[in-house]
Order: sequence, then structure tokens, then C-alpha cells
Amino acid sequence: MEDDPTADTPAGPLSGLRVLDLSNSPAGAQASQTLADFGAEVVQVEPPGGSALRGLPSYPLICRGKKSMVLDLHDAGDAALAWDMALGADVLIETFRPGVVERLGLGYQDLSAANRRLVYGSVTGFGRKGPYANAKAYEALVMARVGALWASQGMVAREGPAHVSVPYCSYGASQQLLTGICAALHERERSGRGQHVDATLVNGLASLGTWNWYLNVITSKFPDAFTPSSPFGTHGLPLSPMVFMLLIALSKDGRWLQFSQVQLHLYMEMLKVMGLDWMLQDEEWKDAVWAADTPKTGEFWDKLYEAVQSKTLAEWNEIFENDHNVWAETMRRGSELLDHPQMQHLGAVVEIDDAERGLVRQPGPIVKMSDTPAVLERGAPALDADGEGLRSAPWKASGSPPPIAQLPPRGPALGDVTMLELGTFFAAPFGGTVLREVGARVIKVEPMEGEPMRALLPFPEVGAAKCMQGKESICVDLSTDEGREIVHALAKRSDVVLQSFRAGVAKRQGVDAITLRGINPDLVYLNSPGYGIDGPCGDRPAYAPTIGAGSGLVMRNIGTAIDERPGLSLKEIRADAMHLSGAGTTEYAQADGISALTAASAMALGLLVRDRVGASQEMLTTMLTSTAHALADDMVEYKDRRPTQAADPELFGYSARYRLYKAADEWVYLAAPLLDEWPALCAALESEVDLAGDARFTDEEARSSNDAALAEVLAGVFAGKPAQHWEDLLLAADVGCVVAHRAPPESVLQSAEFALAADLLVEVEHPTFGEHVRLRPYIAFSRSETVAEPGSLAGQHTDTILNELGYSAAAIADLRERKVVA
Repeated sequence: MEDDPTADTPAGPLSGLRVLDLSNSPAGAQASQTLADFGAEVVQVEPPGGSALRGLPSYPLICRGKKSMVLDLHDAGDAALAWDMALGADVLIETFRPGVVERLGLGYQDLSAANRRLVYGSVTGFGRKGPYANAKAYEALVMARVGALWASQGMVAREGPAHVSVPYCSYGASQQLLTGICAALHERERSGRGQHVDATLVNGLASLGTWNWYLNVITSKFPDAFTPSSPFGTHGLPLSPMVFMLLIALSKDGRWLQFSQVQLHLYMEMLKVMGLDWMLQDEEWKDAVWAADTPKTGEFWDKLYEAVQSKTLAEWNEIFENDHNVWAETMRRGSELLDHPQMQHLGAVVEIDDAERGLVRQPGPIVKMSDTPAVLERGAPALDADGEGLRSAPWKASGSPPPIAQLPPRGPALGDVTMLELGTFFAAPFGGTVLREVGARVIKVEPMEGEPMRALLPFPEVGAAKCMQGKESICVDLSTDEGREIVHALAKRSDVVLQSFRAGVAKRQGVDAITLRGINPDLVYLNSPGYGIDGPCGDRPAYAPTIGAGSGLVMRNIGTAIDERPGLSLKEIRADAMHLSGAGTTEYAQADGISALTAASAMALGLLVRDRVGASQEMLTTMLTSTAHALADDMVEYKDRRPTQAADPELFGYSARYRLYKAADEWVYLAAPLLDEWPALCAALESEVDLAGDARFTDEEARSSNDAALAEVLAGVFAGKPAQHWEDLLLAADVGCVVAHRAPPESVLQSAEFALAADLLVEVEHPTFGEHVRLRPYIAFSRSETVAEPGSLAGQHTDTILNELGYSAAAIADLRERKVVA
């Protein structure tokens, strides 16, 4: 099963690894894409007529390097062939609803009995328990049910929730699946056994949020002690200068810009460049600069807009080039990210010759490895391109598997891994949190004053509690020789290092890859900054709004709901800027979370590569490249590509059968876009309307041509009865429809109605705010244990860690006295 010299696979660190991919959605396909990128032999099993993946613009990206085999899994002969292939596979991936693969005879229990080394990866929509377990796993249904669409209401001027186009759930689940598969393969090296790895779209989304989960915990637990206040004052103006520091404004030639001046000295420099720094000393204006609750603040806001609107995009870019203390990203659309100067510098854009499409321009791999790079030689396969060869010579188990213990271990999959975390905020460090849940010991090195997220919100620790879950914390002054010696000693005992500082910082602090790998050559060292460790943007500040703008994430969500042209009035600019802010910087999902999950996948993959070929190496992910993969449908260029699906200007959804509708009381999301779903929709609504008999909707072509009319008909139907009625009726008919819940995701996911029924929660005790619920680990394993722990305090484990390193109590006290540790 391991290394078949006859296998027609490209060279790569995962060469010899066989992956049978039965998935029909990006959540599975993007996980296997990375395995294929690094040399695994991935066979995409497609139904007769081809997989639904072929209808996506991103198909040549997410299926590159794979093989195609057509099998009708409902046919006994083809199902038997799939069984034979699974016996010779190392990994199987499926994204069916719970129970489907079991009915096909390809469930984990049956296959694992015959192939005990098989790692079996699954993605479901809502998980395997609870009232929604059997609901169709459409992205929008998950988003609507957990409250994400109402949380995105700021994107639109109308009342009601807003459709979200970025596939947060699917990308999050794909990276969790990939992390879980790599961790299970790593564990297989010790136990000789495979196991089932389970991910969900719900967890794919839930993992992306930064701190609102704990904000909800605190406001629920201590309602009188801490009450969140509106960010806007009595005049409808911001109460924090953060709105100005993260200014969204329009250039003279009509391009939206997202500024990134969050630090005080950067804000000062922006005001200077705009010719407004005199206001800091002016009695009339100085309070407005800091967002005082006065009408003058509104006038100052307009002055900022006028300053930006006085220059073209090219003129602003020249300013940014000459002054690295001022920075704004252009809000890109479509595939414009591929031309970003930092993407070009990183070599993060490749062209692959595709047999059906010619040259396809697309992002490179999710992680750049120094010693064992990805091998991107083949485009996506034509339908059944490899079917004949695989049918005549299907994979088979290669002889007797190695002996294994009767009772394989049940410890965590990464229980033998120690990770050293160097970095701040969420975008990379939360990747360490994910690995901790899978069993790695994670030691976070914090600055003497602690992780900055700890003080980001008014209530202590709330900002960092999620990111710190399960980690051990040591506070060290890296500017001192003794502080660096401590980190070097930790690196010597570690397997993985994660660092996310801006370009040059790690080297100045003596914790860069060359230094630490010189101390421990077996280290897997991941750089995971915003832009990179060098290049034209390597030293630029990279926050979630910055990357959301520069990558195209904001514009993917907002679509045509705002104007982008020269000459908008200040009133129009302010209104559209507020909508743009809601499109890219929602707390529940943004570029930070996307980047963190990608970093977790990269580290788990790096460990697997070390297992297989003995290569410990330096690696690189960035926020920019990670978000490119989350926007896969936009990030491809080839002749005659179909356009990326776009929402209507009011952000109801994509089409009459995949959009939001106002019911008699609340809103619902209908998701029944496929041809074979039309009869069930007609039958379920036949007491309300005769869709089947309406000449405008007789076939798919007619329904497409009359989509606006169909939406009008359905809007009238849904308006007649309460939202819960429609959810109950349509789900019972196996038609995708759920109530779009008003409560935000952190509230829905803590509710008894939803979370307890799906068994999502576990109780832990935080050292500051006591007992509370948190989500169970995002990735589930059939055999390996996972770790669900609370967050830790800054320096909570300093003494313990130093004791392990051999420091005496007196030596530790001395280091504290001299402020080397805290």
C-alpha cells in the first residue's frame, strides 16, 4: 500500500500515498488538492456525467494533479470496484450526508475492518447528531442557521440578513479535514492503524471567529458587570479612532482603499501625509481626531475622505512606496490578487497547462516548503481520464500489513509533538490552538507585557481566551541574551516552530529559522506572517481588514451592492464604506481565521513530510496566499472560464432557488438549486402554488430565463406563513430550507436548542472567569483523543517550563527580578 513503484505519480514528498476521493464538494476537494500538490496519488471518483465540482470555475485549481475515475456507486459492480480501490488506499475522503456511504457499502466500519491502516476523512454539514444532521450541507443553510447572515446585515441598506458569498464554512472544513488527515497519518506511524477523521461545515465556520464567543460567555455570566456598548455615539459617529485608523475611502479615480494605521505612530504618519496633522494641536479639532462624541468628529471624518479622494490610486501607491509607515490595500476584485506585487515576489502564482483549458493561471500550494516543494505538473483531469487503467488494474492492498498491537493507543494523534509558538494576535497563533486540540503540546512565548489580544477588549483576557485555549504560556524578554537562551533551549526540545512576525523581526530577536534550525536541525519551522518574511510588502502591517481588502474577500462578499466609481459624494462614500466594513471584518469570519486554519494544515503537513521522507525544513504560509485559496473560484484565469457565481445587488442570494426570503415573521434561506431538487420543491409547495404547472418554469432553461419571476412567486408564497413553518415543511420533504436566525453565531452555538442537541459543547474552567462552555475540538477522531482546555494567563507556566529546562527556583527568581521573564 505504501510505495508502489509502478504508480504513475509525480515525484513529491507524499509520493506513494494513495488517496481515494469520493467527495463532491470543495470541502473535500481542497483537502485532497493539497495532498496531490505534494505528490500523493489522488483519484477523484466521479458519478456518470461528472462531478458537480466540474461546474465550478475553480475546478482546474482544486482538482489539479488528480486522476479521474467514473463509478456509479449505486451499481453493485462499480461499488465493488470502489471497495477494491479503498483496500489499497491510505486515505479515503467523502462528503456525503450521514448514512449515505454506509448504505453504499463503503462506510468506515466496514472498510476499516478490511483495511485497518485506512485513514477515512469525512465532512458533513451539521455533524452526525441533532435535528439538522440529515439536512443538506449547503454552505448558505449552515450560515443562515447559525446566525451568520444576520451578523452580516451591515453589508446592505435594506432590513434583514445578507447573503455571504465567501465559502467560509467549506474552506474552514477543508483545512480542518486536511489537518486531521495529516495528524492521523502521523499517528499511524506509531500505531499502524488508521482511523476516522470527522469535520463539519458548522465547525469550519465556528473556528474562524476571534473573541465574540468569550464576550458572550462574560455578558451571560456577569450581566451586571460588563455590558457591551454601541461603537457609535449620540451623533451616529464612531466612539473610537479605530474607524479612522482602519479608514475605508475612495480614491480620485474611483478605487476603494483600506488603510492600516492601527498603531499610534502609523496613525500620526497618515495624518501627516494627508496634511491633517495640524489638527492634533488645534483646540477646535484635536478631540475629533480621537473620535470624541461631538459633531466635529463627523467633519473630521469627511476631511479624511476628501484627502483620500484628492489623489488617484497610482498617486497613493507612490506615497506608499516612499513611506512605509503609511499603507492601504486596494480593494481588489476577482483574480486581481494574482497580480499583487507580493504574490509575484513570493512566486505564489503558477501557470499549469491543462489538457482541456490550456494554460491556467492560479495560486501555488497553500504552503511553500524549502526542501520538498510542491510538484505542480499536471492540470485537472478530463472526465474518466484514468478510468480504463484503474478499472483494469485497481489499487490493491500490497501484501500483509505490518504487525500491530492488539489494542492500538488512544492518546492524541499529535501527542508526541511539541510546538513552540512565536507570534501575536490570531491570524497564525490560532493554528497552534488547533494543533493543541489534536494533542500537540503548545508553548507560547509571550512578550513581557503579555499577548496584545489579552487587553484588546475592556474585560481582561476575553480577547485572547479562544486563541490561548490549551496553551502553556511563558513571558520572555527576547531583547536580552538570557531571554533568547531560554527560547533556544525550548527550540531544542521542540518539533515545530510557528512564527508570525513581520519581515525582519524574528531575525532581530534571534528566533529566525536559520538560528533555531541551527540549534535543532529536526525542526519543522513555519513562517506565517501577513505578507511574507521579505519582499515589497513584507514589512507592511497586515490586519484582517487589510488582507480582506487586498485579497478580494471584501468585494467577493459585497458584489454590486455598493458603487465603485469616481465622483461619489461624501454621504455616498460614508454609507458605502460602512457596508464594505461589514463585508470583510465580521468577527465571526475573516482573513485572520482563514490564515490560522491554513497554518495549522501546513504544520501538520510538515510533520507528515518529516515522517515520510525525513525532511525537516523551513516553510511559509501568508495571510495573503491563504485567503487566495479560500477564494478559489475567483483565483483562476483561463480561456472561456465561466464567471464566479455572484449575488444580486441587494444580497438576497444567487438565484430564486438559492436565496433569502422574508416569511410572515422572520427570514428563511431556500437552497434547492439543482435540477433533481425541483420536483421535491414543487411537491412540497403544491398546496400554495402550482410551480410544476406554470409554463414559465417547465424546464431548467425556462426556470433560468424566468428566474426573477420565480423569485417573485416564491417571495409571495413564503410571505404567507411563519419561517419555522417553512423550515419544518421543506426539511421534511428533503428540500434545503432553514430559518435565518437573528442571534449571532456565538449565541446560537452556545444555545441548548442547537448546540446541546448536536453535542457541540464541553465545560471547562478559566483561571479568570471560571467555569464556562466552549466548543468541543473542531476535528473528531474515532480512536485518538482530542484536548478541550480553557485559555491560560500570561506567564502562567513560566516557572514550570523553566524548571523543565533545569533552572533552579533561585535562578528563576533572579530572572524575574531582572525582568527577563514574567
